[in-house]
Amino acid sequence: MTHRQPHLDTSPKVSDEVRKTTCYMCACRCGINVHMKAGKVAYIEGNRDHPVNKGVLCAKGSAGIMQVNAPSRLRAPMKRVGPRGAGQFEEISWDEAYDIAESWLRPIRETAPEKLAFFTGRDQSQSFTSLWAQSFGTPNYAAHGGFCSVNMATAGIYTMGGAFWEFGQPDWDHTKLFILFGVAEDHDSNPIKMGIGKVKGRGDKVIGVNPIRTGYNAVADDWYGITPGTDGLLILSLIHCLMKAGKIDLDYLAQFTNAPCLVNEDPASPQQGLLLRDEEGNPLVIDRRSGKPSRWDGDGVEPDLTATLRQKGVTHRPVLHHMADRYLSDTYAPEVVAEATGIPAARIRQLAAEIAKTAFDAPVVLDREWTDFRGKTHKTMVGRPVSFHAMRGISAHSNGFQTCRALHTLQILIGAVETPGGMRFKPPYPKPATAHPKPHCKVTPGAPLNGPHLGFVHGPEDLCLKEDGSPARIDKAFSWENPMSAHGLMHMVISNAHVGDPYKIDTLFMYMANMSWNSSMNTSGTMKMLTDVDDNGDYVIPHIIYSDAYSSEMVAYADLILPDTTYLERHDCISLLDRPICEADAVADAIRWPVIEPDRNVKGFQSALCDLGARLGLPGFVNEDGSQKYADYADYITNHIRRPGIGPLAGWRMGDKGTQHGRGDPNAAQIDSYVANGGFWMEHVPEGAAYYKPFNRAYQDWAVQMGFYDSPQPYIFQLYAEPLRRFQLAAEGEGRIQPPDHLRDRIIATMDPLPIWYAPIEDSHIDTGEFTVHALTQRPMAMYHSWGSQNAWLRQIHGMNPLYLPTKIWRETGFKPGDWARVSSTHGEIVVPVVEMAALNDNTVWTWNAIGKRKGAWALKGDTPEATKGFLLNHLIHELLPAKEDGMRWANSDPITGQAAWFDLRVKIEKAEKPAATQPHHPAIGSPVPAAPANLTWKVGE
Repeated sequence: MTHRQPHLDTSPKVSDEVRKTTCYMCACRCGINVHMKAGKVAYIEGNRDHPVNKGVLCAKGSAGIMQVNAPSRLRAPMKRVGPRGAGQFEEISWDEAYDIAESWLRPIRETAPEKLAFFTGRDQSQSFTSLWAQSFGTPNYAAHGGFCSVNMATAGIYTMGGAFWEFGQPDWDHTKLFILFGVAEDHDSNPIKMGIGKVKGRGDKVIGVNPIRTGYNAVADDWYGITPGTDGLLILSLIHCLMKAGKIDLDYLAQFTNAPCLVNEDPASPQQGLLLRDEEGNPLVIDRRSGKPSRWDGDGVEPDLTATLRQKGVTHRPVLHHMADRYLSDTYAPEVVAEATGIPAARIRQLAAEIAKTAFDAPVVLDREWTDFRGKTHKTMVGRPVSFHAMRGISAHSNGFQTCRALHTLQILIGAVETPGGMRFKPPYPKPATAHPKPHCKVTPGAPLNGPHLGFVHGPEDLCLKEDGSPARIDKAFSWENPMSAHGLMHMVISNAHVGDPYKIDTLFMYMANMSWNSSMNTSGTMKMLTDVDDNGDYVIPHIIYSDAYSSEMVAYADLILPDTTYLERHDCISLLDRPICEADAVADAIRWPVIEPDRNVKGFQSALCDLGARLGLPGFVNEDGSQKYADYADYITNHIRRPGIGPLAGWRMGDKGTQHGRGDPNAAQIDSYVANGGFWMEHVPEGAAYYKPFNRAYQDWAVQMGFYDSPQPYIFQLYAEPLRRFQLAAEGEGRIQPPDHLRDRIIATMDPLPIWYAPIEDSHIDTGEFTVHALTQRPMAMYHSWGSQNAWLRQIHGMNPLYLPTKIWRETGFKPGDWARVSSTHGEIVVPVVEMAALNDNTVWTWNAIGKRKGAWALKGDTPEATKGFLLNHLIHELLPAKEDGMRWANSDPITGQAAWFDLRVKIEKAEKPAATQPHHPAIGSPVPAAPANLTWKVGE
């Protein structure tokens, strides 16, 4: 080594100020320290005091600095001056933008509010945007959950009052076996990585169940490369093995689930399949002490899992008996399901044995006394240290709802929900379906909607139907086609509006929803729908208002652009009214605040809604004298009251003795208190309330104190989901509200109150002998949908995306490195580069999602690899299934919730000549922002 070395400053001045806020580079909502130099962002690191990430920050979070400096940022409000899709705009003032929006929205609000379809993408302020839509009076509002993971959330709420990720998490400190089903790798990434690190650091076991072995699955100790869409079949086979071996927690099932509740078995009764109830509507069990029917929650009641009741000539048997009848059947034996799942029978039995051994031979016992809702005091907290985690991988199928129900049922059967070592809920969850509102759809011109748009139905009487029985919503949510669609069907809005089924709309208003590209099925068809004109030469969808921070593909199809800020330039509220950010041991919420001021004529979308709501005179957005109620979103966050004492933020509210937490009056200094505390508020769950939350009196009392609900709401887990049976009964002809005849058989077949499995619905609409290969997309850890893949730093990780082929297909087709393939479905074809991947299900191909870009968008140059070698599988997927013999086309969705069935796609693959760019290759799209320079360089401070 030469003695002449350059001088290196090993301790440079990183910043002259640190501002703490919340990340927005994915949905984790981690705490970040934003280092400032000369008033500009110089560096971003994790906040070690934050409850979500505890200082850990991923590549996305660190790259937030490039989002703030992205050349694709929109710079001012704009109106379209050329044809739709050409990207030709004229900059206008905010006043003119509001004038235009008001001129479209006011007439329809006064005559037909349903002609506004207001749908938001991945924003994190849904309690606010839904309030705005409700005040406007349209029934047509939802966010992105309907095409993401509504099956998981809805199945979890109906079964146990919450699901994975945003509602719950593994008990990382005590679990001894962690089993991970399909999880999008950009979601929940830091907490999962930290949790897996804890499990593996103790020498405990991680198992992955996924067709693709990347990311989390790559570090698993064992991997099950399952066939896509068969997760539910595998789970029910595990239940079969556990029940046959007697490895279920009977004491837990008797006390804390509806396993002992009695089911009417009279085939002639209009109540067949419903639970036996008392005159007040409470489900009944047999009390072991008296042998008589008793309320499930009666003081001291000891539910009997074995007793059968014969009453008025009708036999009633416990739910658990029905489960035994079903799941002990050889239908679910490992030898029977092995071929379909792609998992050998011995491997299925091995996994069941590992679950049983860990759960029952190595329990976790905490020396904590607690009292349950029946008044029984328990000296210890006993847990089964097996935990599961899953999300979009098992959710985004047409059988996803029942698959998610099956997984929730599996963990309940072994007593591993809300017990030490199992799955735990994050406050303010758990909340059963009965604690949530029902959906509302009554439209009154010039007045608000009659209640919240979204919610949980409990029978046909709760559906959103017009008097003639047709869907009341443009997306057909909460109709007979999708009865339990708790998050709406955003992927069906444009298609339904285009054909006028169930009716035409006037204005499509969207936020952060890239529906002309990677957020839509049938991408090319969607672009055509957005630009189609009628016989008069008018656009079929007359007006499109769009808000985004960046020049995405969707911007070019809007008539009016309301430019949003980037996340470091705005106020945001990560509210308990939306989705919690906390972990299971604490309740927490958080804010974002403008650590920098915008250098463009842009405005936070929520603040723009405050302005627009005031102009339209929407209730809740104006004072009694008609003046604007909230100056901006920060004002709303501080002063809005959802119900007495409850606002968007739970920390630092005003009370009798100054500030208090949970409940209280508005506090003008509330946001300042959050800023001073690092951007978040947190309060720990009392130790005696930390487990058994739905059944624990201490937790219920603490939850009332915090304002999660107004009185204790104990409940039991619903292994048998009675609302599903009520829909089946209607389809069988019972009741006043009846489904259309063409839907009866589907409702009976799919809406079983006990979890079932059926093959993905697309399989029955196509020739599976021709389209033999399953095709999937998944999110890369380094990206978060479109706006991550235009980030200058993150693009260097994923600048293009090949199609990954398993070794079996690679060899059978004769592929070599550098080859391209033609991939075809019943809907279309793509020509893309391919590479070999050994750690992949033998009959599955996959690629990263949202890497491919359309030329001209995102300020990327035309020869960028994202536009020449990047691609989308979306071109192969249609929002409708192919027509069958009757000519009808069904939505490509789960028939229960309407969840988009992205992962049911089947394709065929053949070698192709290498083209100049991936196909289909759309011409460059016009953009209101110039292309980025070849190099992005700047210096912050000295």
